[in-house]
Amino acid sequence: MTRFGYHVSHEQFAPSALLGYVRQAEAAGFDCAMSSEHFQPWSERQGQSGHAWSWLGAALASTDLPFGIITAPGYRHHPAVLAQSAATLSEMFPERLWLALGSGQLLNEGITGLPWPDKATRTQRLAECAGVIRALFAGETVTHRGLVTVVEAKLWSRPERAPLLVGGAVTADTARRVAAWADGLVTVGIEPEKLRPVVEAFREGGGEGKPVFLQTKVCWNRDEAAALADAHDQWAANMLEGDVNWDLRSPKEFDTASRFVRADDVGACVRVSSDLGRQAAWLQDLAAMGFAEIIVHQVGREQERFIEAFGRHVLPQLGEARPRERLAAVG
Repeated sequence: MTRFGYHVSHEQFAPSALLGYVRQAEAAGFDCAMSSEHFQPWSERQGQSGHAWSWLGAALASTDLPFGIITAPGYRHHPAVLAQSAATLSEMFPERLWLALGSGQLLNEGITGLPWPDKATRTQRLAECAGVIRALFAGETVTHRGLVTVVEAKLWSRPERAPLLVGGAVTADTARRVAAWADGLVTVGIEPEKLRPVVEAFREGGGEGKPVFLQTKVCWNRDEAAALADAHDQWAANMLEGDVNWDLRSPKEFDTASRFVRADDVGACVRVSSDLGRQAAWLQDLAAMGFAEIIVHQVGREQERFIEAFGRHVLPQLGEARPRERLAAVG
């Protein structure tokens, strides 16, 4: 059965506000949550970017929700330190964290001053980091010299059960590659016909039987025009296609690149509607694909009313797609 979660968008809201939102989401009936992990927002209009790993400790301590997080190892986060961060949280909060790894964006990783490599090199670096993290989770002492360097690293505080190590992918090619090392897949999208090739590639690459997590974007407001305007204001910078999302350096560059995105274009990546029945039907269509979790990201500024409305009117409509009791995000 599919668990439905609340997405914590650090790019858009202050950490203190997000802590309140995720508590409200738990009380409203959401089963789980997922945290973004940025150094900078996508757009200057979003205006925030708290440290997600610091925030996760508070969120896990003040809720009973399982959480997922996706991050890029090998740049801002050395893989050994990233493994230590995840292991510490998992030791304190057993089986409530899954860790997803992606190849990153220049927007976040460019602050290190390291050269920004091509996609093939980033994919190889990601695989090396995943191998280091998995070995550390297993209690090994790790020395590795390649695109990343690790010398005699060992985790002295580990959970009884390591968190799932999930691969992040938005294309079929990347999904097939991460299947070689990942315990599961996390992807993003709104349309089953576009998501299906990504999921199938992961299965074909070695992911058969492993959980797949989805982040899907919606914008709800009681007023339809307000919902569309809010989605356009907050998420136009994410409408760019191709490699642009990975290769622009700053929020200002994203705002410049997306200046010709029209409000009517936003529907290609965000489900915009004031109709809660329609929102529920869209989620039911996604749940039919068999995702372990569907994390709902309300891209608009209206969070408290969204949580209340979805908890009261949408989650109950999802029926048998939801678990009868809350489960930790483990396979």
